[in-house]
Amino acid sequence: MSPRRVPVSRRDRPAKPALSREGVVAVALRIMREEGLERLTMRRLAAELDTGPASLYVYVRNTAELHGAMLDDLVAGLDLDGSPRPGDWREQLIGVLSSYTELLFAQPSLARSALTLRPSGPHYLRLLDTIVGLLLAGGLPARQAAWGVDLLLQHATATAAEQSGRAESAESDGEQEDLVLAVAEAQADTYPHLVRVREEIFSGTGQQRLRWAFSTIIDGLPTT
Repeated sequence: MSPRRVPVSRRDRPAKPALSREGVVAVALRIMREEGLERLTMRRLAAELDTGPASLYVYVRNTAELHGAMLDDLVAGLDLDGSPRPGDWREQLIGVLSSYTELLFAQPSLARSALTLRPSGPHYLRLLDTIVGLLLAGGLPARQAAWGVDLLLQHATATAAEQSGRAESAESDGEQEDLVLAVAEAQADTYPHLVRVREEIFSGTGQQRLRWAFSTIIDGLPTT
């Protein structure tokens, strides 16, 4: 009797690891960091995961949901200890909002995508809960707190998207210089109000202006 043949696998590599939502998001974040969000297509992601694009839709419905899941994963790194400190809720809130804005500054393409996202992951909900909790600790009624969180995050996201867009544009520096020059040369008989505040238009650091904007919104919420 001839010896029994031992089956030989035709695969030239180990079995593929099982897919998961967490794994899909982790690889998507890596591609974004290494190549940019513009290169992150479902086809590109599927190729990296050694699967077909259709398999990914089991874990994310579409590209928007993928971007939202990526943002949720990044938000997990924020310090969201929302326990209000007596008399310090306002500074805590500005700190949380500034940290979120800086997170988006570090991911320019995702910041622009985030303008139209409606993330619903657990970490983003924790961010919402923290902001609402601090607003309530400041004595705001429920409606102002509920509407205020949307306004504050919208400003944070729009600011990051605008600044990141300028940072990526080779033309933005020239456009900024043109605006500065135009304001500097503006004549009082044509632009009287602009000339009156000319020295302040471009004053302050980005961080100072960001904190001022958050403070202005927060201070206006109880009375509006």
